[in-house]
Amino acid sequence: MFLLVGLGNPGKEYENNRHNIGFMAVDAIIRRHNFSPERSRFHGLLSEGRLGSEKVLALKPQTFMNRSGISVSETARFYKIPLENIIVLYDELDLAPGKTKLKTGGGAAGHNGIRSIDQHLGNAYTRLRIGIGHPGDKARVTGHVLGNFAKTDYDWLDKLLDAIAAEAPLLIKDDKSRFLTEVARAMTPPRPAKQKPSTTQPE
Repeated sequence: MFLLVGLGNPGKEYENNRHNIGFMAVDAIIRRHNFSPERSRFHGLLSEGRLGSEKVLALKPQTFMNRSGISVSETARFYKIPLENIIVLYDELDLAPGKTKLKTGGGAAGHNGIRSIDQHLGNAYTRLRIGIGHPGDKARVTGHVLGNFAKTDYDWLDKLLDAIAAEAPLLIKDDKSRFLTEVARAMTPPRPAKQKPSTTQPE
């Protein structure tokens, strides 16, 4: 069994925040793969489904970001899910909008949700970092992260969420490089083929 965790803050006022892109990604996976309706368990919203042949739980902690580890650790311990079968999806300031990166372990890099999970479970789980871009000024970071996506952002955001959901089975197969390749391909359509110069002579 695997556990997919999307990080975000609960409540209508936060649902379109950049900080909630982890929630958005998990929602896209739930819809795409017909997971069960969400129910309240372990201080979170929990849904069940399959990706390929594997049973998967999808969790959105409802504890607010900086206490996400409470929900994740309770769920993982109840279902006896090992750390190597946990994949956490969350926003990354230091990646350009629409870019994704995967890694296992490492530091929290200032992300309070990741820091909380590390404190409760350790850090040997997989992280899918989803780029939201940096505002360019440290003083503007909080407003950027907790601000809503702009209307123009949805041009790339909807495409990205669709791609993550479509390729989610590759995360469970541990085919990380192919997952990243396929998502990047979806975000960068192939260039149109160059037209060959005409060989006919002008009249």
